[in-house]
Amino acid sequence: MKIQEAINNLAAYALKTGLIKKEDIIYTINSLLIRLGIDAAEFDKADIIALADKIPANGIEDGTYLEEVLKVLDDYAAENGLIENNSVVYRDLFDTKLMGEVTERPSAVIKRFNELYKESPEKATDYYYNFSKNTDYIRRYRISKDMKWIAPTEYGDLDITINLSKPEKDPKAIAAARNAKQSGYPKCQLCWENEGYSGRVDHPARENHRIIPVTINGSEWGFQYSPYVYYNEHCIVFNSQHIPMKIEHDTFCKLFDFVKQFPHYFVGSNADLPIVGGSILSHDHFQGGHYTFAMAKAPVEKEFAVKGFEDVKAGIVKWPMSVIRLSGPDTQRIIALADVILEKWRGYSDEAAFIFAETDGTPHNTITPIARKRGDNYELDLVLRNNITTDEHPLGVYHPHAELHHIKKENIGLIEVMGLAVLPARLKGEMADLKEAILTGKDLRADEVLEKHADWVDAFSKKYDKIDQDNIDEIVQNEIGEVFMHVLEDAGVYKRTPEGQAAFMRFVESI
Repeated sequence: MKIQEAINNLAAYALKTGLIKKEDIIYTINSLLIRLGIDAAEFDKADIIALADKIPANGIEDGTYLEEVLKVLDDYAAENGLIENNSVVYRDLFDTKLMGEVTERPSAVIKRFNELYKESPEKATDYYYNFSKNTDYIRRYRISKDMKWIAPTEYGDLDITINLSKPEKDPKAIAAARNAKQSGYPKCQLCWENEGYSGRVDHPARENHRIIPVTINGSEWGFQYSPYVYYNEHCIVFNSQHIPMKIEHDTFCKLFDFVKQFPHYFVGSNADLPIVGGSILSHDHFQGGHYTFAMAKAPVEKEFAVKGFEDVKAGIVKWPMSVIRLSGPDTQRIIALADVILEKWRGYSDEAAFIFAETDGTPHNTITPIARKRGDNYELDLVLRNNITTDEHPLGVYHPHAELHHIKKENIGLIEVMGLAVLPARLKGEMADLKEAILTGKDLRADEVLEKHADWVDAFSKKYDKIDQDNIDEIVQNEIGEVFMHVLEDAGVYKRTPEGQAAFMRFVESI
């Protein structure tokens, strides 16, 4: 594919996906020429229209058509000195500029969203989700590389994903980021100022990114999708102001306000303390989407009533972490009880259960809340969290323990809490090599990469009469799911033992 053909194909793609209209074709091609440093073009408007009609639907849906076109344009940029280094970081910065040329201004996107919202919230989000994919803000061709499967456990089917869609930075880009002048703009990757931002080696380009303003509990928030979409319509709702995360009364109000505006979505907040919180604690935000996680499907195994709140259903959820579910038709009553539970938990200690509200003035107890609508009722799941550390568990007592770090070492945030494991990219290669080593009888402890998995393999191998080429994929996937289940159990403040559940009830009875 020659450069002019690639330019024409990108214009045709933008037309096919509704990013531009027929009247925009000439303007669009000229805009792309400017970005590419080219001062002349060969094209016919009618040919671009005909070309758009021929683009296969599956090439749009899986992103492969756009991927091929952008590769040619990125190669041209690299060959002609338009990018500093021919690596994924610099190529991403450049092709996002190109996609920015075919992305409508924010006002037009907002207007269309609001028009569709009047018909139904679902029509509005369908439009915006597809728009975010078509602009390549969500890079479909990378998302499709993620490894995903379902692992059956005693708590239900857990979602497992090995994240391959975040590109690895090459050494030159890492060095350039280290040596670059530090910028405080935007303040973080959630700030509204990312919309249209050109990016740099240590901050992604966002020329093709558009944000929908929403009013949440009387304040201005932004609504967008995660560029990495770990699950269907994975959205982020963020405060228009760069202020820290905080779990409080207003948090519950905001979660339910969002769910009332978008009843087909759940929404939740990461906890507001290190270790048990998310990766960005400095900017108040929620995550939601159009997906039902295993935790939402998990039943209440023990109901209880709180005096003065008999109209609110309350119960302990059958889940590896410690979850109280509140439900009822009146969100104000649910919020009022959630306030009582949060305040009680913030100051609650139980030495016998190794739960301490604070040590040396440092608070440890917080909550990860998730809101949803189910039928005519609203639900609020309150996941009890504690971030205390010890010499034995320096990363956190209620954090994946060391024997599980060969699979998952990172913090357990909102997404994991609900039952989706986001596992590191290294596992793709390690699991492929591990399966080959098991089948060939290789000594895992003699391999410096695979030795960390040896005890695990020794343990699970005893469960099977035979492991061969026919069943090894399913076995390894299910055993990874089992590890993730234990990760969640480690993160649970009350263990799934008679003693642990008795301690849980002591807290419930104290409310």
